[in-house]
Amino acid sequence: MGLMRLSSSISILKCFSRFCSRKYHWDVRKGHLAVYVGEEQKRRFVVPITYLEQPLFQNLLRQLEEEYGFDHPMGGITLSCQVDMFNQLTTTLHSL
Repeated sequence: MGLMRLSSSISILKCFSRFCSRKYHWDVRKGHLAVYVGEEQKRRFVVPITYLEQPLFQNLLRQLEEEYGFDHPMGGITLSCQVDMFNQLTTTLHSL
């Protein structure tokens, strides 16, 4: 059941990113997703959708969903985690 939930979440995120990139954020290139990161003040990142297939990114999403849920007030996914941690994760994913 967890795997089905994750795959359906990925599908929703992919559709959501396409909708946002076309309607709200013209600077989000096709194949990318706007993500807002931070515990208090949010910083906007644009990451490749391929990150959604990476186990490290999936684990982060799963942990944050369980702890905080997802909130989309800015037209992207909001992740309540430290920006430094997110930077380390994306640096690792970029080098794969």
